[in-house]
Amino acid sequence: MNQFWWLIYPYLSVTVLIVGSLYRYAFNPMSWGSRSSELLEKRQLRWGSQLFHWGLLLVIVGHVMGLLIPVSVYQAIGISHDMYHTNADILGGMAGLITWIGLLILLIRRLGNRRIRTNSSVSDIVALILLFIVVSLGDSMTLIYNNVVGPYGYRHTIGPWVRGLLVLHPDVALMSHVPVLFQIHIILAFLLFALLPFTRLVHIWSLPLAYLRRTPIQYRSRQQYRRHPS
Repeated sequence: MNQFWWLIYPYLSVTVLIVGSLYRYAFNPMSWGSRSSELLEKRQLRWGSQLFHWGLLLVIVGHVMGLLIPVSVYQAIGISHDMYHTNADILGGMAGLITWIGLLILLIRRLGNRRIRTNSSVSDIVALILLFIVVSLGDSMTLIYNNVVGPYGYRHTIGPWVRGLLVLHPDVALMSHVPVLFQIHIILAFLLFALLPFTRLVHIWSLPLAYLRRTPIQYRSRQQYRRHPS
């Protein structure tokens, strides 16, 4: 089972993610988007979407710093083990909590608003619930496990395993004694990766970077245009 969960399963999930995304983009490009429900409800969407997207960005940065940067790099620049975990608990906990609150608002909006629920597909609801579970487990590890049980040294087990996946040489033995809560979080995260091409989450590939250099759109009132045509 260790070989399956920590060797076969991750690569299988990433393969489905890549192939599924390419297939959808090539054969069903009109479905490539998040199918905004802003016209049905705006207030909750504005708060939930802003909190979720900004929080998720910070969470991703935290995962990169914790899993992809070796411990030796932090030691070389003078960041001790205790200093790292203290800042990870505070900053990571805040980022995770912001993401969780945003997701909770979006989940309540999706399931509690009859018009939005009627116009939602099964994949919309499944993706949102699974994402909420993954984030909830991550928050539980940062805010509860690390402060009740004690900080877990994932940088010595999960971190090297993830870096091993990237170079196609993962050490499965590193994951054998990882706490179950962490293992479930990782397994569900890879399940989310595999489902991404078949849900609204596929729009993660469509980063609106062009908006940063796009010329602003100028609007004129109809009355002004009539008085000063040009």
